[in-house]
Parts: sequence; structure tokens; C-alpha cells
Amino acid sequence: MTKKKSEGANEDQTIETKKKSVSAVKSSQKEKPVVAKQVKSSKEEEEEEDLLLDSATDSDYDGDSLSGSLNSDDFDSDVFDSEDDASQRETEGGDDKDSSEDELELHGHDGSDDDDDDDEGEQVDSENGEEEDGSDEGSVEREVAEESDSSEDEVAPRNTVGDVPLEWYKDEKHIGYDITGKKITKKEKQDKLDSFLANMDDSKNWRKIYDEYNDEEVELTKEESKLIRRMLKGEAPHADFDPYAPYVDWFKWDDAIHPLSSAPEPKRRFIPSKWEAKKVVKYVRAIRKGLIKFDKPEEEPNVYLLWGDDSASDQKSKHLTYIPPPKLKLPGHEESYNPSLEYIPTEEEKAAYELMYEEDRPKFIPKRFTSLRSIPAYENALKESFDRCLDLYLCPRVRKKRINIDPESLKPKLPSRKDLRPYPNSCYLEYKGHTGAVTSVSPDCSGQWIASGSADGSVRIWEVETGRCLKVWLFKEPVKCVAWNPLPDFPILAVAIGQDLVILNTELGTDEEQQKIEELLRLGNLPEQDEAVAAIVSWLPDETYGGIKIKHFKNISYVDWHPRGDYLSAVMSAGETRGVVIHQLSMHKTQRLPIKMRGLPVCTLFHPTHRGMFIIATKKNVRVFNLQKRELAIKKLETGLREISSMAIHPGGDNLIVGSKEGKMCWFDMDLSSKPYKTLKNHPKDITNVAFHRSYPLFASCSEDSTAYVFHGKVYSDLNENPLIVPLEILRGHSTSSNRGVLDCKFHPRQPWLFTAGADSVIKLYCH
Repeated sequence: MTKKKSEGANEDQTIETKKKSVSAVKSSQKEKPVVAKQVKSSKEEEEEEDLLLDSATDSDYDGDSLSGSLNSDDFDSDVFDSEDDASQRETEGGDDKDSSEDELELHGHDGSDDDDDDDEGEQVDSENGEEEDGSDEGSVEREVAEESDSSEDEVAPRNTVGDVPLEWYKDEKHIGYDITGKKITKKEKQDKLDSFLANMDDSKNWRKIYDEYNDEEVELTKEESKLIRRMLKGEAPHADFDPYAPYVDWFKWDDAIHPLSSAPEPKRRFIPSKWEAKKVVKYVRAIRKGLIKFDKPEEEPNVYLLWGDDSASDQKSKHLTYIPPPKLKLPGHEESYNPSLEYIPTEEEKAAYELMYEEDRPKFIPKRFTSLRSIPAYENALKESFDRCLDLYLCPRVRKKRINIDPESLKPKLPSRKDLRPYPNSCYLEYKGHTGAVTSVSPDCSGQWIASGSADGSVRIWEVETGRCLKVWLFKEPVKCVAWNPLPDFPILAVAIGQDLVILNTELGTDEEQQKIEELLRLGNLPEQDEAVAAIVSWLPDETYGGIKIKHFKNISYVDWHPRGDYLSAVMSAGETRGVVIHQLSMHKTQRLPIKMRGLPVCTLFHPTHRGMFIIATKKNVRVFNLQKRELAIKKLETGLREISSMAIHPGGDNLIVGSKEGKMCWFDMDLSSKPYKTLKNHPKDITNVAFHRSYPLFASCSEDSTAYVFHGKVYSDLNENPLIVPLEILRGHSTSSNRGVLDCKFHPRQPWLFTAGADSVIKLYCH
């Protein structure tokens, strides 16, 4: 005990000496700014004293730590609080040791005294709790903790490969090169289980980061972890940074009279250059003496090529979007005052010009004169010059860019004709017996018989498969139209002859059917007709053939049956507003349309699916009416054709084709638009009739050019998909008679066959 007391007295003496030396060093550094340290509470001081005593008695403690290095701010994180006390003491002892070594080196301690004496002196100071010494030690510690912004203080990386990707060294044993050029070998990878267990035992594992670039683990310090925590919170990295520093107005001073101005210098302060003035005078004298000569502008010629191209004209430069007007056609031999005889038309050609439409008629007819003096004034000169001025003034001209495109790529990709079979392509049978042009044909609903009407006044019934003529009716006038009743139980025929519509019994049904037909065709007590209807139509018995004769006030041009077979529509082209009537066969009654027509009627159709829908085609347009509502047209189809000649409706009822006398055929999708979906220009002459097949996706057209065209026309149930129209075959074989060719065409009701009636008095059957 005495020995220990003597050792304690010696230690007290050394502590006092050390205290004096440290205070001397601190007094020399009073000129530097020192930040006041917060006064610790008595509770915190007691905890620090206990911690220092425990660390002083620890065998691992080397006595280099100072009491000033401990601060309660180091334990403000929840992570630090979660660590156990032993790890805290070891960590704080290590940190105090490092900070104490740096502090002693900075203040110039040479270490002549023993380390234990220094540690004991510092511990005694901290135990005594002197505030002055504590504040001085805190200032020294903060000065040591100050970091430099110089790049020289940064530690150079061990690996010197730069921005080279580390993937290149994936299969190598090394990861790069150090500053001396030696390879940095990769560390052996530890087993994952062992590394996991080691990390679980290591309390500092959360601070460690693996550096792939240098292949080593880096442990973050408390300051670095605090810096990262501040940055994650969106705060400034350094705690002493003030984001709301007072504003400093650099452009303000006490003696200022006027505010700063950014106005440019005024022109009055400009001082002209004397050297430039001398140069200008020198050039002026040289020009006057003729030493400097300028190029004269080229004179533009006043003449220009009258019929040349104006695309390279100087007017192009004056206007940004100048487009030269098209030139008139150059005069040829026809415009000569004395052309050769081959250019002068004959009298027949002049008469043919008069029959043509104005649009197709030539505007100038050549004439011969003996001399220029005998040429009269051109009567259309003023009109043509006025039309030319209108064209130049009103017609817009647009510059279109030419694109090099393969014409084949613009053609629509259509399926092959082999994939669209069957369709009629060759003549299989001819029906001969008429002496005049066959104007109309109509097959019955079974497809076994076909009826035909001719200009010789005869109506014949043929057997389709053999071509045998079964029956013949003769009339005094040419037959305009024949139509077979669509019901299989009533094999009766409607024939239009002049002003008469004759209902004939074909006698092809069974006995029961014949009894029903006879009762239907027997005229008993006729119902009273309205005065307006009686002036148009009268029902009479046909004494010649035992049928019914319905006499009209004008010639009948077209007849069409209702799908139910009881109603029959008749069209009188010259009848104007009274040109369409509907006959009811069971009631022996006639009705006028309850609507007012506009234009001369051409043909009519009953809608195949909608009851009461009636379609009327005039010369220009097609109108759809609802006879039950007795209203105006519910839809108007604008064809854009010169004159309509025929029309046919698809069995689905949504699509319609219209033929014209100019060789065009229009396909209408009535649910889509009132404008044509497709316009087909195939025939060079008038189209006489168009027809749809009942079951196959086929439609056909016939013309006075002695040909018939067959098309594939498929209508999809999906409304988003347009109909597919593909031309299939051109059927030839009829000869021209009196400038007329094929007058009618009808499809077989069950087979993909087509019947054509020609002006050469022959009926042809085309099969697949």
C-alpha cells in the first residue's frame, strides 16, 4: 500500500508538470478563433469519467486518448445506441487514441516524457472538470478536424486502370495495376457461409463497403456516415453550412449617387478613324481617275420564247411559290386555213358529232378556205379567251414532288383467280329459236327453266340443261321485259309488252298448284280503284292466253317482283311522277307511290330483307323509300353518273351496284356512305344490265360492246372490313347487230352459271 501511495504521489507530480506544459502551449495559440464548446451536464461528465477509468484499467488501452475526443454527438444515431457497451468502449478508445496522436503531433510534442505520464495527466485534468482546459482542448481538436479542399490531400487510388471496365478482368487472376506497374492480384473469395457468419459477429459490418475497383473493404468513419445521413435527408453535407446566409449586395456602396446602368454608349461618344477616312478618299480618287472599273450589268433581251417552258423564268425568283401556268396546245394541221383532205370530216362524221354529248363533241371542226382573206372571224374567240382567263385565275396550281415508285407496288394485292373458283368462264350451251334480238331473260327459282323475251314479239320457255324449247307465246308488239315469280308454288310469268303487263300461266306446276294459279288469275269482282289510279291502270282478262292483262297509260320499261311473290312493280319511263306503280296480285289492286318522285324513273327494286323498303333509280340518283311510313326518301345515293341504266342489290341488302350508259359501274355500301365505294370503268359502251348471284360471291355486267364481265364480290359480316372486289373473266361470243351487243344477263339461282341474251337472237349459258 505504501508503495502504491508513493507511486501515486510521483504520478501527481508528473501530472502537474504536464499540465503546465500543455497550458503553455494553449496560451500560445489564443490568437486563433476558438468555437465555444457546450458545457456538459453533470450526468454526462460522470459517464465520461467512468468510461475513462474503465479504458485506463483495460489491458489493451495504450494511454494515447484524450478526454476532449469524447463527445455525446457521436452517439446521436439510433444505430450507435443499438451497439453493445463493450463495442462502444473499444471503438471510442480506438478513436480517442488516433485523435490524441494527431493532436500531439500538431502541437509539436516530441514525446520525451513517457506516454503513461501524459495519459495520467490528461485524465486528472478531465476528472477535475476545469472548464478552461476543456474549452482549449476542444478548440485544438476542431483545428485538427478541419479538412482541406486541396486535391493534394486526397489519397491516390491503388488501381491505375482508369475508366477501363472491370468486366475485362473477369477471367484474369489480377484486377489491375498499381502505380509501379505491378499486377494487383485478386483476393481469394471466401465461402459465402463463412463470410455471412463473420459479418454477423462483426458489429462494424454495417459500416463496411466493398470497393470493386481496388478489391478491398473500406470502413466508413463516423464523420463519413454522418455526412451520408445528411445527404440522404436532403441536407447540406457539412453541419456548419448555413443555407440562409444574409444577402450581400455587391453593387451597393455608401457614396453611390446613381444606380448602375446597362445602357449602351451613345453615338456622340464615337470617334471616327482618321485612317479609314484617308482610305475612303484614296478609293474615291482612284474611281474618278478610272483606275478602278466596275462590271457593267448585263442587258436582258426583250424577246422571249412564246411556247417555251416558264419553269426557269425570273418570275420564279420574285415569288416564293411561283408555278408557271400550263401552255395551250400548239396548233396543228387541223387549225390550218387550208388543211389536207384527210383532216376534213365527212357529212356522216358531222352527223355523228351532233348525236354525241357536248363534253365528247370536238370543239373545232376543220374547214378549207382558198385564202387568208376569205377566213371569217372566229365565233368562239371571245368565249375561249374568257375561259382561258378564268382557268388561269381560278384554277389552283400546286407544285407536286415526283416520287420514284415502282408502279407494280401500287397495284392492290388481289387473290389469285384460281382461289376464287368456281365462276363462269366458258360457253356451255346456246339457246336458239328467236328471230329478233333477245331483250330479256329470267330463270325460275328452281333453276330448271328459263324464260326469254324477244323483239320479234315472242316469249319462250327453255329447259336449262338440254336447251329444249318447251313453250312459246306470240304477241303483236316486241317484248320489253320478262320476270319469273320468285315463289316455287306459283310458276307464273310477268311480261311487259308496250303498255300492257301480261301475267301468264306457264302450266309447269302440279295439279294443285295449277288450281291455285287459276283461282289467282281469275278476275271476279274487281275492287274499286281510286280516280288517280284508274286514270293510269286498268285490270283486264287476257282472252288469248287465259291470264291477266294490266293496261297502263305509258309504255312499260321494267318489271320487278317482291321476294314474297304477291307484289309486282312496273316502271314507265315516260310517266314522270306517275311512272312507278305497284300491283297486288292477290287483291287485283294497284297502288300509286305515296311519295313525290324527282326525275324520270329507270328501274325499281324491292329490298330483299327489310319489309317496306323500296329502291327507285332515276337517271342521276338512287333513292331509298320506306313505303310503310309514307315519308320522303330516307337515303339518297349520289352516283355521279351521266345516266343510270340498271341496278341490282346484294342478297344481304347492304350493298348495291349501279350500271350506267357511259360504261361505268358503281358499288355502294349503303351502311357506309351515300357516295360510291368503288367505281369500275370496264365497258367502252353502255352497260345494259347488272346482276348479283343469290348464293355465290359473284356479280356480272353486260354491255352493248358484246361482252359480259364477271367479278368476285365478297361482302364480309365484319363492318370494319371493306368488300373485296376482284375482276375474274371477260365473256365473249355474242356478235353485234344494229350496233347492239349483250342486252341482258342473269345468274342461275343455284349454280355459278350466267345466262346472256344478245342482239344476235341467241341466248348463251356460261359455266365453270
